[in-house]
Amino acid sequence: MKSPLLSQTGAVPAEGRDEGVAAHYGDLFREQRALADGKGLVDLSHRGVLTVTGDDRLSWLHLLLTQHVSDLPAGRATEALILSANGHIEHALYLVDDGTTVWAHVEPDTQEALIAYLESMKFFYRVEVADRTDDFAVVHLPAGSIATVPDGVVVRETAHGRDLFLPRADLEAYAAGHGPLAGILAYEALRIEGHRPRLGFETDHRTIPHELGWIGSAVHLQKGCYRGQETVARVHNLGKPPRRLVFLHLDGSEVHLPVPGTPVKLAADGDEGRQLGFITTSGRHHELGPIALALVKRNVPVDAPLLAGGTAAAQETVVEP
Repeated sequence: MKSPLLSQTGAVPAEGRDEGVAAHYGDLFREQRALADGKGLVDLSHRGVLTVTGDDRLSWLHLLLTQHVSDLPAGRATEALILSANGHIEHALYLVDDGTTVWAHVEPDTQEALIAYLESMKFFYRVEVADRTDDFAVVHLPAGSIATVPDGVVVRETAHGRDLFLPRADLEAYAAGHGPLAGILAYEALRIEGHRPRLGFETDHRTIPHELGWIGSAVHLQKGCYRGQETVARVHNLGKPPRRLVFLHLDGSEVHLPVPGTPVKLAADGDEGRQLGFITTSGRHHELGPIALALVKRNVPVDAPLLAGGTAAAQETVVEP
């Protein structure tokens, strides 16, 4: 779904999974600084939006999600995962209940598969699931923003900012009054800085929540009765995940960023060394320079200098080995 904000002056379209919104509006670092200062907004209108209504919505979702939501208070934001039977991450949902309806936004183009799964699990529960992507656009306001929110708009507020479920027809008018606009590259650079994983970026077909630090924020350890729960409990109680997420400071003298999938090796072993992981996301930060997230084997020493492709990288621990 192509955003109308791509017609704004300076807008450069994003590519890949974020196609449909702007990568930037002409000045990546200015846009980042504005977000860091609590100003402006990010167009996330390419993300999927779904709702769950009905008297059983919270108790039903509680059975399916990794998060404890049976008593979720109205207005409180949370996030949750749906796992495979083997505990691998399949979906990530960013939720809020407004008192009558659960609203969630998800990764672009994942809502249809997610809704199909939810529909298959309805059974006798009094719930209705709907795809609202055509009607509502997600808009992100950074932490500290004093931008007004129109009456009736559902808001998901976290420490990182507010996500608005804005009627899609109002997107252009709202953006015109609450700029400056910041592109997805600025938003992603701050996400990398905050060590926040993203489905389809930090995950592959065998990722489990422990590897990315999603235990606690998206996975509640004091509940069961959801698909994949056995793997979550076993790894938490009896072992360690095979891989761990790390944050990388990249050599700023390199012109090009390592792309996702770039092999990560020990710097001491050089380019001919054994691959120990891979880059998941990289970006350019207005203060830190080039940065990245990577998934590496658990036994990689936490203080070991690394190579991402041919680029030197110093690591910070996100998930303890």
